[in-house]
Amino acid sequence: MPASTSEPGPAPAPPALPPRALSRQDGKTLALAALGGALEFYDFIIFVFFTATIGQLFFPPDTADWLRQLQAFGLFAAGYLARPLGGIVMAHFGDRTGRKKMFTLSVFMMAVPTLLIGLLPTYATAGYAAPLLLLLLRILQGGAVGGEVPGAWVFVAEHVPERRIGFACGTLTAGLTFGILLGSLMATAVNKAFTPAEVLAFGWRVPFLVGGVLGFFSVFLRRWLAETPVFEEMRQRRALVEGLPLKAALRGHGGSVVVCMLLTCVLTAGIVVVILMTPTLLQKLHGITPAQALAANSLATLTLTLGCVTFGALSDRFGAPWVLGLGLAAQLVMTYLLYQGARETPEHLAALYAVTGWFVGTTGAIPGLMVRSFPPAVRFSGLSFSYNMAYALFGGLTPLVVTLLLKTTPMAPAHYVAALCALGVLVAIYLPFRRGAPARG
Repeated sequence: MPASTSEPGPAPAPPALPPRALSRQDGKTLALAALGGALEFYDFIIFVFFTATIGQLFFPPDTADWLRQLQAFGLFAAGYLARPLGGIVMAHFGDRTGRKKMFTLSVFMMAVPTLLIGLLPTYATAGYAAPLLLLLLRILQGGAVGGEVPGAWVFVAEHVPERRIGFACGTLTAGLTFGILLGSLMATAVNKAFTPAEVLAFGWRVPFLVGGVLGFFSVFLRRWLAETPVFEEMRQRRALVEGLPLKAALRGHGGSVVVCMLLTCVLTAGIVVVILMTPTLLQKLHGITPAQALAANSLATLTLTLGCVTFGALSDRFGAPWVLGLGLAAQLVMTYLLYQGARETPEHLAALYAVTGWFVGTTGAIPGLMVRSFPPAVRFSGLSFSYNMAYALFGGLTPLVVTLLLKTTPMAPAHYVAALCALGVLVAIYLPFRRGAPARG
């Protein structure tokens, strides 16, 4: 009987490998990136805690109080308006030459102007040259942070397993918000250590000088970080985008750009209004002392930092749309309670501010979603353009808009935050139905 000539069946597929867990190296990368981000964001944010002082020192003394505050917030906004250009340039080279180089350059570009702000002459010494020099340095800071924030999200997301991107980006965002906490603590310390006259004379310079030194320390820290495995793989496969990465991102991923811009608008409401502007607004609106307002703000920023990690991790577990929608709804309610409570029961300010800060931590779920919206070849450029353009418009103009709206009602900040939180809830409802939406994003 002849031997059988039937062909053998296909070999069984190898068993699927279990998902990679976070390694010790991943943890080290996250820790170093978050710490460096905290120190750099401190440099950018410390300005807002001294807007009242800067307004007195850098503008003519006969300027109306409301106009002086508006001008000071205008200088703060200039840093945001400069972000798109810095972000686009750094993202271009980040997609073409590597994430790490731009990640290190951004922190160096932040340290130098921060140190110089601490050495600037005031209006009494240099006249109108003083605010013009301050404006120039704020623009340089804005360009640096424009490359730092999206670059940091991309950097950590490409170092960790896919299923932990939300946690990684939430942790990095917590590092950035911890920089705000450092600024708040520094402002509190300066106001306690010096009299108001001493703060005007020299005390306001201390936070900027310290920030410049810390910025150079951040440059040193980032020497220990390695290029992302995702970028190295693209470089080895020669899969880097040809031409302009931004052009490719806009041409092929316009829907992702729109979604990320809307999410950034939502993010600005919590960070800029609730965390950055509220301490100054509480002093102006309800007579809260600077020490009390800054102490409550420090507590809120601490809960915000913890919330970013928590909501980022929850987005990996349950999906960003659910976490985002419910968290923003709670943030809307708490912002109203915060401003109403500051007026009617100021003794409960710290508790109200802490809970509100926790729900502002919902923003920790946003970066992971935005990172997943773009393929690696154009990820840095697409994310940077979306984030920085939206932040320049909404983050930069928010202080001006809120200040003007305050002429109509003291609840204007809460109304503004509520409107953008409602927008965020609508985006969260839309996300699961978006074509090609990632499973967790």
